[in-house]
Amino acid sequence: MARGSILADTIQQGDIQQEVERRRNFAIISHPDAGKTTLTEKLLLYGGAIHEAGAVKARRAQRHATSDWMEMEQQRGISITSTVLQFNYLGYQINLLDTPGHQDFSEDTYRTLAAADNAVMLVDAAKGLEPQTRKLFEVCKLRGLPIFTFINKLDRPGRDPLELIDEIEQELGLQTYPVNWPLGMGDRFRGIYDRLRQEFHLFERTAHGKREVEETIIPLGDGQLDAYLETHQFEYHQLKDEIELLDGVGESLDLEQIHQGKMTPVFFGSAMTNFGVKIFLEHFLTYALKPIAYQSNRGKVSPTEENFSGFVFKLQANMDPKHRDRVAFVRVCTGKFEKDMTVSHARTGKTLRLSHPQKLFAQGRESLETAYAGDVIGLNNPGMFAIGDTLYVGSKLEYEGIPCFSPELFAHLRNPNPSKFKQFQKGVSELREEGAVQIMYSVDEAKRDPILAAVGQLQFEVVQFRLLSEYGVETRLDTLPYTVARWVLDGWPALEAAGRIFNAITVKDSWDRPVLLFKNDWNVQQAIADHPKLRLSTIAPLTQAVSTK
Repeated sequence: MARGSILADTIQQGDIQQEVERRRNFAIISHPDAGKTTLTEKLLLYGGAIHEAGAVKARRAQRHATSDWMEMEQQRGISITSTVLQFNYLGYQINLLDTPGHQDFSEDTYRTLAAADNAVMLVDAAKGLEPQTRKLFEVCKLRGLPIFTFINKLDRPGRDPLELIDEIEQELGLQTYPVNWPLGMGDRFRGIYDRLRQEFHLFERTAHGKREVEETIIPLGDGQLDAYLETHQFEYHQLKDEIELLDGVGESLDLEQIHQGKMTPVFFGSAMTNFGVKIFLEHFLTYALKPIAYQSNRGKVSPTEENFSGFVFKLQANMDPKHRDRVAFVRVCTGKFEKDMTVSHARTGKTLRLSHPQKLFAQGRESLETAYAGDVIGLNNPGMFAIGDTLYVGSKLEYEGIPCFSPELFAHLRNPNPSKFKQFQKGVSELREEGAVQIMYSVDEAKRDPILAAVGQLQFEVVQFRLLSEYGVETRLDTLPYTVARWVLDGWPALEAAGRIFNAITVKDSWDRPVLLFKNDWNVQQAIADHPKLRLSTIAPLTQAVSTK
């Protein structure tokens, strides 16, 4: 190899290393109403990505939250889609993977977590750990993600901070390290004490928290402190007692334990009033994991490897209603992505030229020239991509697929207007591709109406809403009396060999794999007892199996 070529490769490798080092990628997990969208807005505010934070439940005269771009989200004040928000702060390139806040869309959240390197667990100070938070924590634990805890809504009356810390340790089995500690709560919430920097951050409220909060920083032991806290002496002495307790019996900060998902740094604050958000962001960037190595058919692949690779973790139709587009969200895993580069598509073996990559910011997009591991890029999707697909340059590479989970609600989707048949078919196909809902079909070819399979009722409502608003098709739902789905792992031959299965119907999923629908778990257990050789799974077989060759 020529000396000049070696030098160029070395410089490129150094550039990739440097870019990976400054990237931080994370998703926020929480129970609905814990303040996830509000915290997202305030992180964008402090990151300089927006100049004024939008209200979540916005009145007509107010701005809508940046991350909630779908009309239905803006009407209801909830997050029901995932998006990506990319911004720079303190020299770091931050990719915030915004996830649905509603529990009916937990599968979409799971897919997004597959593309995240870190998770921020948002907890309501008055309610503590809630069911959806616990459920999403288990997904993070499964993936070994570092978890950073932000205990929110300190501007309202809440539970004792020590009690909240103990709940996280006892129920989730996590060690905790409170990085900061609140001075007061509710109307008496005055600021926080940063244990690592040993300084008080005292805040002044702004109107509805729309702009960055004014803060006064006073080191511990400074003579000015008593004057500033003249009206908060009780809270000040309580804080000192609690900090003494934490220093005496609490854990020490252990970065290795954090990165292994065994210890969670804990932050207190109020996203609504902006108290504690900036401090949280600064500490998070210092301690968060940089882009990680993903498992593939070649083992774990380093993010600093020279050749580009990535995988599709989300598809979204009609982000721009004027153009009826479809966008594939691709997590860059290795190397440097460049506009107009030619890549291989692992599932089909085809070669693609990626000529119109986009930088994503909620609904807004702009042309993108380069990207590195940890970034998320948007690609126009003409029906080529599926969730879990691997794109790569160089020798064959395939990342682990993303599984589908067992739905609990089923309904036939009817199109009462035959003249809208094409629009109906197109809408169902595109919404299926993006994973808005699982689609199944009867094995009887005469029954052509798709079966919607969902985790929650809101998924049905969203599909009908979007078919009407984006494709102009009115639909009707006929509910089916089933609550459990099980995939037949060994396919159609195994199902045929088993013979008749009582109290179940057979359908096929979008990949033509056999699925059994049952009315309840008791019927499932009965089928397992009657057919011990029939292997059933609550998770669909990976559409993209990792080869061992």
